[in-house]
Amino acid sequence: MRRAHQGLRAEETPSVEPTKKKRSNHEESSPAPSPNESEKVLPTKSAIHTLVIIGQIEGHMVLPAQNKTTKYEHVIPQLVAIEENRDIKGLLLVLNTVGGDVEAGLALAEMIASLSKPTVSLVLGGGHSIGGPVAVAADYSFIAPTATMTVHPIRMNGLVIGVPQTYEYLDKMQDRVVNFVTGHSRITTEKYRELMFRTGELARDIGTVLVGHDAVDVGLIHAVGGIEDALAKMQELLHEKRNARRAHRSKKTVN
Repeated sequence: MRRAHQGLRAEETPSVEPTKKKRSNHEESSPAPSPNESEKVLPTKSAIHTLVIIGQIEGHMVLPAQNKTTKYEHVIPQLVAIEENRDIKGLLLVLNTVGGDVEAGLALAEMIASLSKPTVSLVLGGGHSIGGPVAVAADYSFIAPTATMTVHPIRMNGLVIGVPQTYEYLDKMQDRVVNFVTGHSRITTEKYRELMFRTGELARDIGTVLVGHDAVDVGLIHAVGGIEDALAKMQELLHEKRNARRAHRSKKTVN
């Protein structure tokens, strides 16, 4: 029995040493992390999802490859996934867009506005043209002090048939944009149309450029701020939603 026990020990001892040797060889051969890798921000689990709208909002027509675009057919499934994901409690929308396709922009704005989770938007750089409705679709909107928003009438490029029906179609589409913006912000219809048709500010078009505080003063955006303010407001909205749920549950229990 003793011999067998000693033999077992003799068999176990060499099986550990090669493993250690193999690990040490692997450690010696592994390259040191590059400076770029060490500077990367490690992904962390967060209850707030960030969605970025940049460049030009691409709609029914595919834009040239050199254009920086946000494809609405890519964003719509993301919004559906955000709504369905229980781990995501809120959506932070960051915009730096020149506008783009009117119907695609309105589609994104309608989906953002219909989310059941709290939403906060932050305009950085620019939220021009149809980017305006996307920005105001959130529950609360911020704009950076140096960011700009351009309000102007709907424009068409390419072949346009010069008949009354064409102008009626443009008027109806423009009414859709005006109604959405005025319905999701503090700006009045009269003021928004006045900014839209103002002359003298744009070199080759009519409209108005709003910079930071100007967008807040006319009631288009709620407040001037940055990422810290946007996240603080998000936490406030999440806290309000939790309190509303608790009140609803306690009311159910009493009944």
